[in-house]
Amino acid sequence: MSEKNCFGKCHPVVQMIYWLVILLTTVFLMHPVFLGVSFLGAFLLGIRQKGIKKVLWVYVCKTVPFFLLIACINPAFNHYGVTELFRLKTGPVTLEAIVYGLVLAFVLYISVLWFSSFHEIMTTDRFVYLFGKLSPDISLVLSMAMRFVPRFTKQLKKIRMGQQCIGRDMEGQSILKKVCMGIREISMLLTWGLESGIDTADSMRARGYGTVKRTAYSVFSWTKQDKKILLILFICYGIVLLGISQGYAYALYDPIIQIAGVPLTAKSLLCYLAWAVCCLLPVGADWI
Repeated sequence: MSEKNCFGKCHPVVQMIYWLVILLTTVFLMHPVFLGVSFLGAFLLGIRQKGIKKVLWVYVCKTVPFFLLIACINPAFNHYGVTELFRLKTGPVTLEAIVYGLVLAFVLYISVLWFSSFHEIMTTDRFVYLFGKLSPDISLVLSMAMRFVPRFTKQLKKIRMGQQCIGRDMEGQSILKKVCMGIREISMLLTWGLESGIDTADSMRARGYGTVKRTAYSVFSWTKQDKKILLILFICYGIVLLGISQGYAYALYDPIIQIAGVPLTAKSLLCYLAWAVCCLLPVGADWI
């Protein structure tokens, strides 16, 4: 997707500014409207990148139950709030604690969706371009770390397939047998990782890494599209910040639930629409 969508072709600086704005706002604001719009933007971008079937299977069927479990943990151990629903051995379960647990799980879920899209677009070369001049060593380590997880996942699938071909399939095995087979696969994976690291270090040394000061070469250049997207982002987020300063993003869940912006006014609606434009910017970049 990164090369099919206009936002995927944008300058790395524009993309990094965008991710910082969206992620920080999503994490620090607990307002339902802001979270709902952020989820919509992340979900549509995920569909644009991976297709609706993969998004529904991986990020809904597989992931949502885990975050619902996280949401249930909060009211079981935190008993703040004034609206008591029922009691457990650990104490009262309140409406406020349940709602806040759902909100926290939703924030974490949306962040995972955005980070997944971030990983698709912010490739290693873009990351090195952004931070290579500031700190080449840290930039190299971070770019290699970003590549580390998908490589290990791909290699683990190969190892598992090889084990199945020699009759070591986990299907139908006991829990103890599955654990032993899993430990064997992880051991193979770690061995491969160590060997791969040694090969990478030898290759870098052979290419003269660290012998002299490196020069930087960039294939990225600023375009009119970058300036338009950045201008729209700054204008819309400026409106959002103004709305936040007016209290339209205020949300309280302890001891009572208080949500600002209800009922809607013209100013609060403008703030929410500006935030919607920010979140939907990558999807709508083709029409700018």
